Amino acid sequence: MEDTWSGDGSVCRTPPGGTEEQRTQHELMPYIDDSPSSSPLLSAKSHSSRDTLSSASLDSSKSNELDLEKGLEMRKWVLSAILGSEETYLSHLEALLLPMKPLKAAATTSQPVLTIQQIETIFFKVPELYEIHKEFYDALFPRVQKWSHQQRVGDLFQKLASQLGVYRAFVDNYEVAMETAEKCCQANAQFAEISENLRARSTRESKEQPAKTSLEALLYKPVDRVTRSTLVLHDLIKHTPIGHPDYPLLQDALRISQNFLSSINEEITPRRQSMTVRKGEHRQLLKDSFMVELVEGTRKLRHVFLFTDLLLCAKLKKQIGGKSQQYDCKWYIPLADLSFQPLDESEAAVNIPLIQDDELEAMKVKISQLKSDIQRERKSNKGGKGLDRLRKKLSEQESMLLLLSPSMAFRVHNRNGKGHTFLTWSDYERAEWGENIREQQKKCVKSFSLTSLEIQMLTNSCVKLQTVHRIPLTIGKEDDESSGLYGFLNVIVHSATGFQQSSNLFCTLEVDSFGYFVNKAKTRVYRNTTEPSWNEEFEIELEGSQTLRILCYEKFYNKNRPVREDGGESSERIVAKGQVQLEAQLVMGKDWQRSVVAMNGIEVKLSMKFTSREFSLKRLPSRKQTGVFGVKIGLVTKRERSKVPYIVRQCVEEIERRGMEEVGIYRVSGVATDIQALKNAFDSNNKDVAIMMSDMDVNAIAGTLKLYFRELPAPLFTDELYPNFAEGIALSDPVAKESCMLNLLLSLPEPNLLTFLFLLDHLKRYIFLL
Repeated sequence: MEDTWSGDGSVCRTPPGGTEEQRTQHELMPYIDDSPSSSPLLSAKSHSSRDTLSSASLDSSKSNELDLEKGLEMRKWVLSAILGSEETYLSHLEALLLPMKPLKAAATTSQPVLTIQQIETIFFKVPELYEIHKEFYDALFPRVQKWSHQQRVGDLFQKLASQLGVYRAFVDNYEVAMETAEKCCQANAQFAEISENLRARSTRESKEQPAKTSLEALLYKPVDRVTRSTLVLHDLIKHTPIGHPDYPLLQDALRISQNFLSSINEEITPRRQSMTVRKGEHRQLLKDSFMVELVEGTRKLRHVFLFTDLLLCAKLKKQIGGKSQQYDCKWYIPLADLSFQPLDESEAAVNIPLIQDDELEAMKVKISQLKSDIQRERKSNKGGKGLDRLRKKLSEQESMLLLLSPSMAFRVHNRNGKGHTFLTWSDYERAEWGENIREQQKKCVKSFSLTSLEIQMLTNSCVKLQTVHRIPLTIGKEDDESSGLYGFLNVIVHSATGFQQSSNLFCTLEVDSFGYFVNKAKTRVYRNTTEPSWNEEFEIELEGSQTLRILCYEKFYNKNRPVREDGGESSERIVAKGQVQLEAQLVMGKDWQRSVVAMNGIEVKLSMKFTSREFSLKRLPSRKQTGVFGVKIGLVTKRERSKVPYIVRQCVEEIERRGMEEVGIYRVSGVATDIQALKNAFDSNNKDVAIMMSDMDVNAIAGTLKLYFRELPAPLFTDELYPNFAEGIALSDPVAKESCMLNLLLSLPEPNLLTFLFLLDHLKRYIFLL
C-alpha cells in the first residue's frame, strides 16, 4: 500500500498495483521515510500484519505524519518569504514609476526635462512589470493570510511564469535604457539629480526610513529578479508534497522559467559583470578576491576588484539589522597610473610582520578541535546556543588564520599618490594578479579621477558584480569532509617539455588547506636544459585539499635578474603555472595515476597516489627486531644504550646546523627518494649516514624525522595514555591543565619522556631563532 495526497489534506492509501507515476511520486516524498524499519505501513503485506503493529511501529507512523505536517508548515513560511520579497520588489518598481509621470507631464511643456522618446526608452516595460507583480501579490496575499494545508497557489505561479515575455522585452532594451539614462544625466543636471535621489517606500516589515538609491540600481532590479526566478520555485517545490494539487502546476512554472532563463542567460551574464561609465563605455569586472592589506603594520582583510580601467580596494561593511551587503571604498588606482613598487626602494619600506609556523599550526589545531566539537554537538542533537557559540569561535579562529597566514608581499603604487602593500598566500596568486593587471594596462592609456558620487556608484556596483561572494572560510563545512581530501598525496614530478630556450628550471607544488594555498614541495634545479627530467617524489599532507598547483620557475645565477611582481630584482621568475583538481576517484586507486598538466605551451608530467587519513594513521604492530623504523622506541634505545634514539639526535643536529633559518622546515616536503635513502641508511646502521645527510636538502632530513615518528608501532605518548593527553589538553582551567599534563608526562616510559623533552627543546630553539 502507498500513501498519496487526498483533497482534504489527509493521507490515503493506494494499492501497490497503482500507476508507475504514483509509485515514483511516493519514492520522492520528502517527508516520509519509506524504509521498512521506520515506516512499517509501507512494508506491510497484509491487513493482518497491520493489525498487529507494535507500539514502536505506531510511534513511527505518527512521526511520519509529524514530518509531513512540518513540511507543509515550511511551505507556508516559504510563501510568506516570497510575499515579503514581492513587496520589496514592488516598492522598487514604484520608485521607478514615481518620477515617470511628472517627467511625461513636463515633456509636453516648453521646458521638458526629457523627451517622450527618452522617457519611454528609459522606463520601457516598467509599468507592465509593476501591474503583473501587483496582480500576483494581491492574489497571493489573502491565500497566505487564510492559510491551510489544502491551500492552492500553483495557478498564480504558473500565470506569473507565462508572463515572462515582458521580461524578455525589458532585458532586450536594458542596454539602450542604461545608455540613454547616462546621456540624459550628462546633458541635464535636473535629471541627474532626480536619478541619484530616488527612494523606495518602506515595506511592512521595515521600520527604517527609505534610503536613497539610484536609477541605475533600480533599473537593474528586474534583470536581477528574473535570473533568480527559478530559485524561488525550487524552494517552494521542495516543501510541496508530490501528491498536492499544486505540485504539477509549480513544476510547469519551473519548466517555463528554466526555458526562459536559458534563452537569455548568455545575454544577462556580461551585463551583470559591467557597469556604464562616461560616453557609454563599459567598466567591466575582470577579477576579484579577498586579500590582506598591510596598513601601517596592521593586517586588514579587503575585497579587491580589478576592472578594465582601475584597481579598487574595498572593505566589506558589517551587516546590521538585515541590511543588504555594502562596500566602503578604501582607495582606487587607475590602471594607467599603476606601477609595481619594490619594497626595498621605498622610503616607507615595510617590515612585514611574519607569523611563526607554530602559531599558525596552533590555530589549525584549534580549528580542527572546534569542528570536532561542532560535529559532536550536532550528533547529540543539542543545538541551540551551545552550537552557535562554537560556530562563532570557529569563525573567529578561521578569520584570524586568514589574516595572519599570508606573507608574500605584492606592492602597487599610484604615480599620483602613495603605495599599497598586499600580502598573498602563494606565488601563484601574486603572479596571477600581476599578469592580469599588466595585460589590461596595455589597453589603458588615459588617467582619470572619480567624483565622490562616482566612487559611491562604483562601490554599489561591486555588490552585484562580485564573483567571490564569501570569505574563504570553512565555516558551514565543519561536518562535510567530502569537499576535500584528508591524508597523504605522493606526487612524482617526472619531467617538462615545451620550453623554448635552455634555462635553469625547477618546480614547486602548492595545495589548499584551511581556506588558502600553502607551498608544500620544491624540486631540484635542473640546469641548462629545455627538457628537465626531475623524477622526484614528494609526500604531501592534505587537510581538506581540493587542488594541487604546479609552478615552474627559471633560476638565475648572474646579475641579469628579472623584475619581481613587486618591482624588485629576483633570482627566479615564474615561467608557467597550472593546477590539477584532486578528485577522489583520480587519486584513490592503489596504482599510481599519471597526469599531464598543460600550461601556456608547457607540459609537466606527474604521477599521483593518495593514502587516506584513516589508513595513514593506522599504526602497524612491530615485527622487526633490527633497524629503527617501525621498531618500539624502548627497544631501539636499549640496543643503542642511549636515552634518545640516534636517528632523532642525528636529524635534529643536522637541522640545527644548517636549517634553523628555513621557513616551513617541517611543512615543506623533502624529496621522497632522499628520505627513503636516509631511512635505509639508518635501518642498516650505515656509518656514512652523517656524510649522506650533509649532501641532502634539509627538508629531506626533516621529512625523515617525521617519518620515523609516524612509523613508530605506538605513538610517543603511548596508546594507553594518549586519550588522557587529549582530555587534559582540552581542560579550561590552566592550573588543572598544567597539573594534569605534568602527571601524564611523568607517567610515560623513560625513553618516550626523554625523547619528547629532547624534541621540545629543539622546537623551542627553532621558534626562538625565527
